[in-house]
Amino acid sequence: MNTKENNAEQKEDAAANSAPAPLVTNVLLIRHGENDWVGTDRLAGRTPGVHLNEKGRNQAQALADTLATQPIAAIYSSPLERCRETAQPTADALGLPVQIYEHVLEADYGEWQGQSLKELAKLPAWHAVQYHPSSFTFPGGESMRNMQQRAVTGLELLHAQHPNQTVAVFSHADIIRLTLAHYLGIPIDLFQRVLISTASISVIMFHNGRPSVFVVNQQQELPKFEIAKPEAKPAEQSDD
Repeated sequence: MNTKENNAEQKEDAAANSAPAPLVTNVLLIRHGENDWVGTDRLAGRTPGVHLNEKGRNQAQALADTLATQPIAAIYSSPLERCRETAQPTADALGLPVQIYEHVLEADYGEWQGQSLKELAKLPAWHAVQYHPSSFTFPGGESMRNMQQRAVTGLELLHAQHPNQTVAVFSHADIIRLTLAHYLGIPIDLFQRVLISTASISVIMFHNGRPSVFVVNQQQELPKFEIAKPEAKPAEQSDD
């Protein structure tokens, strides 16, 4: 190796060693555990007094067991009970407070809150919210675009506030789906293709401010995939 090449390599090594370390923030988006409204045909929204049921409390404890080994610096939660109750076991395990964060509050469904989904599905507006949600505003409530904007703004503030840290954010299915859709580059009209289960973890990594979706809908265990078996055809009757 000649002197010029050796000097060039030394300069490259010196530049690499003097480069600032990357700033990485991990944001864990966690959906609340199960409650008695999950699986019903009613839209809970911001209804007060919706608490975790027994399964939800077990899910919250399982999350705490998983997250207790992570270097979580701060815990944030939607102000609704079902989120705070999901966050609390993790907060207890890590010795951290649960900080209320309005940016990740559930959608304001307005006049639709508490209503039967079967009845709502009969309305002309139902087609819009299912097939063109980017144009939809819940009657007396919030638009899908505003929901996404406030949630994404909230995450941008958190990653700026927590450089080189990991934070946990407990929120709701539609808020998490809209947030992930933004960082995945998915149009709002297709956000419902992102599935977010109760007590699931999704992760967005901000590397020097550049976001990457690292995990989506991670659960404690895989769901059981049910494969429908074809019905047996009735035996053909013989002419004998």
